[in-house]
Amino acid sequence: MISVIIATLNSERPLVATLAALVEGAMDGLVSEVIVADGGSRDDSAVVADVAGCKFLLTAEPLGRRLKSATGAARAPWLLFLRPGTVLEAAWSGEARRFIERSAIESGTAAAAAFRRNAPAGAGLRDVGALLLAAFGAPPRPQQGLLITHKFYDALGGHAESAADAEADLIRRIGRRRIATLAAAVTEARYLT
Repeated sequence: MISVIIATLNSERPLVATLAALVEGAMDGLVSEVIVADGGSRDDSAVVADVAGCKFLLTAEPLGRRLKSATGAARAPWLLFLRPGTVLEAAWSGEARRFIERSAIESGTAAAAAFRRNAPAGAGLRDVGALLLAAFGAPPRPQQGLLITHKFYDALGGHAESAADAEADLIRRIGRRRIATLAAAVTEARYLT
């Protein structure tokens, strides 16, 4: 039902946290596949993806082109774009399933959603400010994930290959009014280097 797409570049540790949160969705059949679109990592991102059973696409292309290529390889009717280090809370799969079922009845192919954002442990003023902006209708951020129908993604032209921030550009083109906020939250895993 969902192809999860994660763009990586030297993201071994955050990728582990993101993949671990997807296990429940894979076990109940919601997640059909996970595609890791890697930009030439020099760490063990490829090993992590292999151990987790992900499809690993390696290319040195810019982010927008990598995401678009990964989407071309995706087989499911729904796409979930996540950044490495984005950790979905346990209720995410039920929320996503209900949204997918509801959108099939109500809105056809033009459907998209992002997860509610939690402040990470030790959140600073910037993180709290971003949460307040989101509460007052600011568009979601790429760190919140993006769940979108494959058909809608294609109709939008996918990720812009030349955009400075291809993920934020796609969210902007979808428009805040066409992106639902799911009750399940995401948290960004923070790592010391």
